[in-house]
Amino acid sequence: MTKAAIFDIDGTLIDSVDLHACAWQEAFAMFGHDVTFEQARSQIGKGGDQLIPVFLSEAQQQDYGDALEEWRGTRFRTTYLPMVRPFSAVPELLRRVREAGLMVAVASSAQEAELEVYLDVAGITKLVDECTSSGDADKSKPAPDIFEVALQKLGIAAADAMAIGDTPYDAQAAGRAGMQTIGMLCGGFTEASLRAGGCIAVYPGPGALLACFDASPLMSSPQPRIADASPRNQPLSPLQTQGAGRA
Repeated sequence: MTKAAIFDIDGTLIDSVDLHACAWQEAFAMFGHDVTFEQARSQIGKGGDQLIPVFLSEAQQQDYGDALEEWRGTRFRTTYLPMVRPFSAVPELLRRVREAGLMVAVASSAQEAELEVYLDVAGITKLVDECTSSGDADKSKPAPDIFEVALQKLGIAAADAMAIGDTPYDAQAAGRAGMQTIGMLCGGFTEASLRAGGCIAVYPGPGALLACFDASPLMSSPQPRIADASPRNQPLSPLQTQGAGRA
């Protein structure tokens, strides 16, 4: 039985992916690198330790990698963090998870200060049992560290938890930690990329998962299983499901 739902937050519960991409694009430009918005956006979901090496050589990282990441962090907090908004039905989804008897954790590559703001903006601070942020792990997603710390804080085995995220990096990290993942399309990645990353089910967003909660993997054993052909037991496709829009 599933005992806990471990949520990513950027792009999963909070509409922040484009804002992070803008901050990263501006940071690379500030240090003389022409990184497009699309290139930056494709890497959101990773922490800086995993994202920066995609665009900088090892020598460049040693020379000014830390300064670039610090500039990005300041830019995001001062310019973009006030623009962050939650997706619809986020508190309702977490309440439903708790009503089902599951613990709730947030496992994010965000910095702790940013994460606290996210929880407050989404109205879920009191609905979360445990949180992990970039400071809790040596490596960010797609490394498993952040999810492993969340499992330790919850005091449960990986087989008893389900991850929920919006990027292939969430699914890869969760898989390496021994968990299965539910994917969310609201972060901008395609269903094909989420399933290729390892997601076992994909929903348009928190509202859609809430609407399909009783038939979702959260209410069944998180072990590989043969899908029931009955439509009522299948996650709705993005064309079938309403209510996944942004708040």
